[in-house]
Amino acid sequence: MILETERLTMRPITSDDLEWLIEMRTPDAVNRYLGGPAMQNRESLTKRLPFYLSCHEKNGFGFSVMTLKETGEKVGTSGLQPLEESGEIEVGYNLSEQFWRKGLGYECAMAWLKFGFETEGLEKIVAVAHPDNTGSWKIMEKCGMRFRGNEEHYGFDCVVYEITRDEFRSR
Repeated sequence: MILETERLTMRPITSDDLEWLIEMRTPDAVNRYLGGPAMQNRESLTKRLPFYLSCHEKNGFGFSVMTLKETGEKVGTSGLQPLEESGEIEVGYNLSEQFWRKGLGYECAMAWLKFGFETEGLEKIVAVAHPDNTGSWKIMEKCGMRFRGNEEHYGFDCVVYEITRDEFRSR
């Protein structure tokens, strides 16, 4: 399954992407909102990769590698996947730092919400972020998601946003 936007192509992550994923997620600027070095290192990401791969097999969607259509350059990951704690479907996105503040987070999040509601028929999609990651939760708000509260996910306190299919359609 490949998803496209005006500037991005998103394709399922593969085991061949592991080295790039490690390189992309280990800088402090990126990993500080993703559980820090304890969660974004070679060992942890190698253990996490089978989960990413299995999501695509089980659900027909999962975390995907984002590339710029214009150049083919890998810029980050995004997608839909179940939250392990609740099973709710989460939209997530993370970008290499040089691609921050270019509207790509919003662009991919909107594409995944549309895919989840219109193609997969999901009733609700959530998003979680570290409370200090204002860039991420501002994307959630711009997408029409509403703040649900703070909950623990991925081993730390997170802000949680959600949107229903009806709310998305009425945007």
